[in-house]
Amino acid sequence: MATIPETIPERYTALRQRVAQSAAVSGRPAAAVLIVAVSKYAGMEDVRALAELGHRDFAENAVQQLIQRAAMMDEWLLRQLGPSPGKPPSPAPVLDRAGTREQLPPGPGQPVRWHMIGRLQRNKARKAVETARLIHSVDSLKVAEDIQSFAVRLERPVDVLLQVNTSGERSKQGCAIPAAPHLIEQIETMVNVRVRGLMTMAPHSEDPQDSRLTFARCRELFEEIRSLGVVPAEQFDVLSMGMSGDFGVAVEEGSNLVRVGAALFGPPPEPTPDDHAEAHRQGAAADDDDT
Repeated sequence: MATIPETIPERYTALRQRVAQSAAVSGRPAAAVLIVAVSKYAGMEDVRALAELGHRDFAENAVQQLIQRAAMMDEWLLRQLGPSPGKPPSPAPVLDRAGTREQLPPGPGQPVRWHMIGRLQRNKARKAVETARLIHSVDSLKVAEDIQSFAVRLERPVDVLLQVNTSGERSKQGCAIPAAPHLIEQIETMVNVRVRGLMTMAPHSEDPQDSRLTFARCRELFEEIRSLGVVPAEQFDVLSMGMSGDFGVAVEEGSNLVRVGAALFGPPPEPTPDDHAEAHRQGAAADDDDT
């Protein structure tokens, strides 16, 4: 296993180099792949250090932490920018086409895009809609309907990805492969929800190559849906695949958005008994919320 560099700048440089190498294998430039930094286990000083390097796409998998991190980052960016009497800082734009955009250039006051990548509980959908620029974890019509109801109140469209279970694991969230095209058709009837593409997660393995089939299946489904014209091709352009342990294989298989935490911020802490108890409590709450 490759040694993770010690500092955030070193890790960021190494990560971008590895993404560039994998993109070259698939015949694409490095700019074709959007890196989303998963800050779940990172301290805010590390998140800010990464932002100082010009990185502007961050993700959380819990709505409460998403809200807190977004507010803290907004406050920090405002301090960096300073007050602007004539023109307030512009809000983060809806995600540009991931297949053609580069990372935002460094500079104070540049907008941050927050991504919601975890399971979206119905009672927290409103906060996610208000904060996230892209929600990766829509896996049912029910979740999409909740997003639509809040997006209507905000009077703006919300970009989402359909999470698909292409590994076949029962423990994985996501809709089944055969159900994906029809589900997207249903979501596309909602005025304020835009399906931008697909997201999947591969089985955990020490060998990244074990993820290749899962990613290949998702890419094939992505291309099939584009060919069917279920969604306009210029809108359906995000394929979110790959995390710290397997993003190289994901990019080789066509991913244009990778969700990376440990490769940037270091390995997560070992879970404690309290962590397990909290995870069980949250899982029970999610189950209750979905009934």
